[in-house]
Amino acid sequence: MRCSLRQSGTLTPQLQIPTEDDEIERFPRDIDVKGGIEMLPSPSSSLRVSSLLFFLALSLIGAGYGGDPYVFYQWEVGYVSASPLGVKQQVRTTHFSSLFPEGRILKLDASARVIAINGQFPGPILSATTNWNVVVNILNRLDEPFLVTWNGLQHRKNSWQDGVLGTNCPIPSGWNWTYEFQVKDQIGSFFYIPSINFQKAAGGYGGIIVNNRNVIPLPFGLPDGDITILISDWYIKDFKDLRKIIEDGNDLGVPDGVVINGLGPFRYNESIVPEGITYATITVDPGKTYRFRVHNVGFSTSLNFRIQNHNLLLVETEGSYTVQQNYTNMDIHVGQSYSFLVTMDQNTASDYYIVASARFVNSTTRDRLTGVALLHYSSSQGPASGPLPDGPDEGDTYFSVNQARSIRWNVSAGAARPNPQGSFRYGEITVTDVYVLVNTPAEVINGQMRNTLNGISYIAPSTPLKLAQQFNIPGVYKLDFPNRMMNRPAKVDTSIINGTYKGFMEIIFQNNDTMIQSYHMDGYAFFVVGMDYGTWTENSRGTYNKWDGVARSTIQVYPGAWTAILVYLDNVGIWNLRAENLETWYRGQEVYISVSNPEDSSNKTELPLPNDSIFCGELSSLQG
Repeated sequence: MRCSLRQSGTLTPQLQIPTEDDEIERFPRDIDVKGGIEMLPSPSSSLRVSSLLFFLALSLIGAGYGGDPYVFYQWEVGYVSASPLGVKQQVRTTHFSSLFPEGRILKLDASARVIAINGQFPGPILSATTNWNVVVNILNRLDEPFLVTWNGLQHRKNSWQDGVLGTNCPIPSGWNWTYEFQVKDQIGSFFYIPSINFQKAAGGYGGIIVNNRNVIPLPFGLPDGDITILISDWYIKDFKDLRKIIEDGNDLGVPDGVVINGLGPFRYNESIVPEGITYATITVDPGKTYRFRVHNVGFSTSLNFRIQNHNLLLVETEGSYTVQQNYTNMDIHVGQSYSFLVTMDQNTASDYYIVASARFVNSTTRDRLTGVALLHYSSSQGPASGPLPDGPDEGDTYFSVNQARSIRWNVSAGAARPNPQGSFRYGEITVTDVYVLVNTPAEVINGQMRNTLNGISYIAPSTPLKLAQQFNIPGVYKLDFPNRMMNRPAKVDTSIINGTYKGFMEIIFQNNDTMIQSYHMDGYAFFVVGMDYGTWTENSRGTYNKWDGVARSTIQVYPGAWTAILVYLDNVGIWNLRAENLETWYRGQEVYISVSNPEDSSNKTELPLPNDSIFCGELSSLQG
């Protein structure tokens, strides 16, 4: 079985393709730009009316501004039936029900639930242009609270919209809440994910595209099409069962497979892939060049991405244009995004494999953890056949490190602004703060299995940090996170980093665990200046790249190795720094960085508390 992607249309229902030069017609049906609202059907007439009135009001506000355009999305988050690996999702119960407004009861065979947005898994692509204002109204039809975070969007002056427990109260079941933010001074390829309750394990994710303004040219020719690919390891167990396994102190074990755009592998080998699995097919035209935006939205598995017989010309990663280099394959670690130009220059006699296979595992595990889709030329005469294209040699431990080092910033290209990216000479700025963040294998703390940074396992308070800061509530958190590993027992705490506004911070991630980790920082793009095996020392700075280290928001750290980044703290707010590995993130491997401007008394460097904020914890009494 296959699910086809038309060049000018969509992968039904997984994929929507905007084009770079079409700023209105590229949007899917559930959004509108500035003008009248086109709404998707809602199961409740009163919800339809209230949502329509809400969006009409917002559209009038947007039309009244003389500034940047508004784009509106209406998202309904709920469960749908799906079997990405050909096996229904396994859960403990035979059914569940959730009571929503007006007595509507959502019933679903719980043996097959994933989290979808507007009935789509993966969710719809969020598409905007630099400096546009984005409004996303989310109706939570799950049976538990929900939050979504926007991996890579910086939310300038506006950590209120970050969608993590340090900044937001969750959206209760049956409620709706509206995110409103500006994609200020950004371009590139990003994605969104659920951020709480291990819900990312059930889906709920989708791609984000931020296009260049017309006044700033792309540093490459305009592609003939734009294709988003979401790759992920996957478990057939229900996310609540997986969550319980983690809470009981156990490991999840090896995933059951790899999905591409929410679909299982093409049956490239009958002894490995069972029959009856629906797979993705991407249809292209010979001779044309397409932009592939590839995101690893998985649990913990680094995936090597490749397209049989086709070169991947790297042009962008997580909002930065790169030096343009051809790769035959690319290691994409959890939480990372890459943008390639791929030219359809091969023989059209047959289709070609698109492969995402696990890295740093043995051959048996890799066979299990290999996702396969098809690249289908519109004039192709038959399906792909034969062995998959080779990935990297697993015995070459330096291949991945050297590949990562080869990714460089395009210092001469303009991006969100017309001046070249390289005009920000990060290598000439004096470092004001240094943090060496050490992670170690999980350990038992207070009777629970936890993960730590510098010996501290973060625990989220009932009152979000940002709200506690806004209302001066004492005792919610401490600004005492250590800048190095302390000689003391590990502990669970709500300790955060006290950042200096407009300071220049050096962060070294030291991975003393036995598995690869990747770390993401909300609110910023940081400069990747160095990585190597061994223990970081002061002398390691002599190897730093101080000219064209790429600026991005997620970086890998190899086991027994270190990675160094530099970040300019010019974005006021409280920002999450987390492990992208879902197990270690859930077990406390995260911290927040507070960046305050003590001289700002008029909200010039930070936007005020949103009027529709949800209150919880010690502020529950403020909820109307």
